[in-house]
Amino acid sequence: MQQAIDFLEESRALHRLIAARPVAFLDEVTQFKGWRVAEIIRHLHVWNGMADLSRRDEDAFAEQMTRLGPGIMSGQTRVTECEADPRTGRTLVAAWQARYERMGAEWGGVDPKQRLKWAGPSMSARSSISARLMETWAHGQAIWDVAGRERDAHARLWNIVILGVNTFGFSHQVQGLEIPEEMPGLRLTLKGEERVWGAPSAGSIVGSAEAFAQVVTQVRNCADVALQISGPVAERWMETAQCFAGPRNPPPAAGTRYRS
Repeated sequence: MQQAIDFLEESRALHRLIAARPVAFLDEVTQFKGWRVAEIIRHLHVWNGMADLSRRDEDAFAEQMTRLGPGIMSGQTRVTECEADPRTGRTLVAAWQARYERMGAEWGGVDPKQRLKWAGPSMSARSSISARLMETWAHGQAIWDVAGRERDAHARLWNIVILGVNTFGFSHQVQGLEIPEEMPGLRLTLKGEERVWGAPSAGSIVGSAEAFAQVVTQVRNCADVALQISGPVAERWMETAQCFAGPRNPPPAAGTRYRS
């Protein structure tokens, strides 16, 4: 699967950013809910492992979810993940790297349509590894921000855009809102390539694929990116978009997520 290669390359890009900095960088506090860099890496590492476990051993996955679930649902995410893997510093980074390297190699040969268990409904293997790519890119944004670095927008970003498009209905449903009959027209560009979706009669969203991806993954408020948003349906979607599973999660307030 190309998505497995994209997941691997996104993980490697984040690793290069971290490896080029002193170990003290792992203790830097990010703009993502005050999490430290190391806590974000542990979060990615633990849930990469859970996705991989769901592919390799469904029973072991279900057992592990039973252990992790209560802590996650009670808001003790960081504590629960630290109990799941207490490694710190370069040892934690090395474990994360070893796992994503192995997953990138093994998942490339997995049947994209294979059904895998997850915390909610089951999903295809393609959707599962795409979600890991999305999580790596989205959580990685907080690390790129605290490092004061701007990252390149690679073609693999289209995977995240597609997740954003596919979760148009979910973004309304999770907010308790009626799902509009039509999705607004989307016209997004990335490195000279333009892609379009939706119905312009329902409003429009025009801009870069990166800006759209930042909004639907909630790493930027829609007021802080250069998207041209027109029409009430488009405006409401971009104000509440959520492409990741779970309960309703509000986007960051305007001006609170930015590159240092």
